[in-house]
Amino acid sequence: MYHTPRARPVLNVEYNEREMDLFESQRYRIQQSQAPLAARMRPRTLDEFIGQAHIVGQGRVLRQAIEADKVPSIVLWGPPGSGKTSLAHVMAGLTNAHFAFVSAVTSGVADLRKAVKEARDRLGMQGQRTILFVDEVHRFNKAQQDVILPHVEDGTVVFVGATTENPSFEVIAPLLSRCRVFTLNGLTDEDLSGLVERALVDHERGIGDMKAAIDPDALGMLVTVANGDARIALNALELAAGVTEPGEDGKRHVSLETVQDALQQRSILYDKNGEQHYNTISAFIKSVRGSDPDAAVYWLARMLEAGEDPLFIARRLIVLAAEDVGLAEPQALSVAVACQQAVHFIGLPEGAIPLAETTVFLATAPKSNSAYLALQAAREDARTTRNDPVPLHIRTAPTKLMQSLGYGEGYKYSHDYEGHFVEQSYLPDALKGKRYYTPGGEGFEQGIAERLQKWWRERADAASQGGDMQKGGG
Repeated sequence: MYHTPRARPVLNVEYNEREMDLFESQRYRIQQSQAPLAARMRPRTLDEFIGQAHIVGQGRVLRQAIEADKVPSIVLWGPPGSGKTSLAHVMAGLTNAHFAFVSAVTSGVADLRKAVKEARDRLGMQGQRTILFVDEVHRFNKAQQDVILPHVEDGTVVFVGATTENPSFEVIAPLLSRCRVFTLNGLTDEDLSGLVERALVDHERGIGDMKAAIDPDALGMLVTVANGDARIALNALELAAGVTEPGEDGKRHVSLETVQDALQQRSILYDKNGEQHYNTISAFIKSVRGSDPDAAVYWLARMLEAGEDPLFIARRLIVLAAEDVGLAEPQALSVAVACQQAVHFIGLPEGAIPLAETTVFLATAPKSNSAYLALQAAREDARTTRNDPVPLHIRTAPTKLMQSLGYGEGYKYSHDYEGHFVEQSYLPDALKGKRYYTPGGEGFEQGIAERLQKWWRERADAASQGGDMQKGGG
């Protein structure tokens, strides 16, 4: 939603009480008092801001820019509850520029055009610049972001965007190139503990009037389950304190059971199409490849708890079985394909069991990427060398014309020779003798290596003798 008046921010919506009539002022105070604790506890100054010392600590560039009222176009990227919107509210309270707030959830192109027009008028008539803050900017599509671009380019507005998604994927490149990205981290347990303690004693904006105290084990549970999200921690605290009856000493002693009930279910940071999705599947694959079944099962559990598509996981296991386990354990691919079939057939929750079984099987199997490397090397030659014709002796000759042209002439049928092997070339002359496949030394591939070594020796011997190998029973 687009808001024009500027004032020291407390809530998501900005109001200036001096510009309100009595009715509006009363409504604003009521709204402020009824806002969730997380909204009421938003910091008003940089000194009140919890965490993110790497970008707003003393001497940091962004802090200096805010204090000097020279905020450039920036993107604030971080997980939910890390303080992106709160930092924008602090900027609004400290800068002399007009701060226009737009939510990408509820706004569209018309709101952006209106904000830009007013910014242009304000700059021309009053000489005041405008900082356009777009919350959840990743929810704007390319066309909507394109509306902002030229006005950032010509200085009509300074753009400040907030997003939980990786800007590399969600913010158009021309706009991103004109911004500096500041990455916010999830708050630490110490940060959240301090914020909770502050809310407990704050009578103006917190729940100090409730006379609440939280048991140490309950506080530990609260900050752990909040998982770096201040919004979850504060709102769960308010609910838990509100339902706790005062004791004989007049205080509300918030217990572990009450906090657990207020939290209900842990919020897992995950997005099925964004960076968390790719980071987690990457951790899973690398744990299996690295032969760590414990880490692999943990990342599998993270994905399942977050609601990842189990068939996506099964597909990745099939690729992994062929690429990373390969011929060291040829059964790996069969097991992975069977897993995909099982998951498709029975679904969740039972489908998690074959996923776990296959994960552990692949993680503990011997590893080889020799087939994958052989393919890569062969494809490189297929792309970069002459595409010579298939040698005549290994061509098929289904017609008399082909036979007359020499197709298949001189071909040696392997089963007619001792050991079902005979030396002959199957590559084009330009690649004769080229080796793409080098067997590894693990598992089943040890036997493959021994056979290949024997055949290579026999080929070398036949080549040195300049004749065919002895025919035998096959």
